Amino acid sequence: MKIGKGTNLPKIYVTWPHQVKVGNNCIIEHGVYFHYDGIYSQGPSIIIGDHVFIGNNTEFNITNKISIGNHSLIAAGCRFVDHNHGTEKKTLIRNQVAPKYEIILEKDVWLGCNVVVLKGVCIGEGAVIAAGSVVVKSIPAYEIWGGVPAKFIKKRM
Repeated sequence: MKIGKGTNLPKIYVTWPHQVKVGNNCIIEHGVYFHYDGIYSQGPSIIIGDHVFIGNNTEFNITNKISIGNHSLIAAGCRFVDHNHGTEKKTLIRNQVAPKYEIILEKDVWLGCNVVVLKGVCIGEGAVIAAGSVVVKSIPAYEIWGGVPAKFIKKRM
């Protein structure tokens, strides 16, 4: 696991430490779970920028890749999942290939408590996501979104 200068880690959970890279001067609260959900491969696949805050009990459930931009704020209880299961009727769900797509949070993004971000989403620079939202599609820069699924609320001023 690569940890930048000025970043201290409390009690966290990590399945494959080499898959995680955390930048400089980050604040990571207790109970964060860095779960690389794949077989061994070269890393890192979970990349956290500089000056990022990650609240307690946040979970990264990643098989492909996630990158969090500098100066982003991730409140407690957020979840990031970059894959899901197939849904063909003729095959058991557990035996189907799991589609997986990278998640990107650009710099200065703010996620409220308990936000869920799903596969293939890019959240643009300076965007804000309301607490409890489920983000299923990409969000442009400097917009505020919220709800289940998340919808546009307004532009930041």
